[in-house]
This record gives sequence, C-alpha cells and structure tokens, in this order.
Amino acid sequence: MMKSAAAALAALALSATAAAAQPAAPPAPTVVRGTVTALSDSSMTVKTDKGPQVVGLAPSWTVAVMKPVAIDAIQPGSFIGTAEMPSKDGTTGRSLEVHVFPPGVKMGEGHYGWDLKPGSMMTNGTVGTVVAGKKGSRELDVNYSYGKRHITVPAHVPVVQIGMGARTMVKVGTPVFMVVQKTPHGMMAGSVSVGENGAKPPM
Repeated sequence: MMKSAAAALAALALSATAAAAQPAAPPAPTVVRGTVTALSDSSMTVKTDKGPQVVGLAPSWTVAVMKPVAIDAIQPGSFIGTAEMPSKDGTTGRSLEVHVFPPGVKMGEGHYGWDLKPGSMMTNGTVGTVVAGKKGSRELDVNYSYGKRHITVPAHVPVVQIGMGARTMVKVGTPVFMVVQKTPHGMMAGSVSVGENGAKPPM
C-alpha cells in the first residue's frame, strides 16, 4: 500500500509539473467598440454599450479595413482570428465571426477571453485542415503556439479580410473597433478598425 501511495504521489507531482510547464493563456485584451462621436488629431470619443469612452490615438495610428469575403477565404495556412462560443465541455468552438489577416501578419496569437457575447472566447492562429461541413459551413483546426482548437464556422457568420485603410475613413458616425492599452493617462490605441463602406466591424 505504501508503494502504491508513493507511486500515486509521484504521478500527481509529475502531472502538476507538466501543468506548470504549459504556457499560460494570454489575458483578455481591453477592447473598445462603438460609434465615433468626437474626433481630434490625438483622441476620439466612442459611444459604447457601457457609455462614452475617450481613447487616445498614438501619433502613428493606423486604420484597418474589414472587407467581407466568402467563407472560402479561410484556407489552410491562413492566419485568422475568430470570436467563438465554446462547446459545453470547452474542447471545441463555434464561430461568431472570422477575420483573416493579411499574408505574413500574425497578431494576438492564442485562445483567451472575449466579450462579444457572454462566455465567448477569441482564438487567433494558423489554420490547418479545412473541411466543408453541413449547409456551407466549415470545420477547421486553428493552431497556436501552446495549443489547437477545432472550430466550426457556420455559413452565415461574417467573414472579413483585413486590409489597410486611410485615416479619412474614421469620422464622426463611423462604427469602430479597437484593442487598447491602459496607460496612466487613459486608454491608447495604435490602430482603429472600420468596416468597408462604413459597416460595423464584426469582432
């Protein structure tokens, strides 16, 4: 019995060590989404579901445009991000939207909390196998540095390609999305995402 207990403790210790060695998931980023109500050279005010938010703009801030594309744009080797709802056991996900990054661009890699819907997650990574599913859907594996997710992309969810835009596309009344950094002087953004022709960014 003592040998069995010792073996069990050893196995538990090894399991704990392996768990500790796994890279931790990144923290959920701070995002701002809503409609621009005021804009200057160095900041903007956004009407959000939580009220008005003032976001500072880095001197070199850029604009990303979300252009709708067919679901076939999700190809093996593509680097994508997808807001998704996890299955009950958490092992798979169902996309709420998919954004396809430009070739060579990899940002936000990993699987972490998101706020598009209660309980939603964000998965960013490189697409492996893509299989056509039911009713025009897609089944795919998304690989990131510390794991892999199996994702179902329903045919009806928004799929967009990220491209470069001009600052003139951001104006009062424009729906925007930003990942922001919290600083001692408030929130700051280095990039502002907009939808093509003034559409709402889906993420």
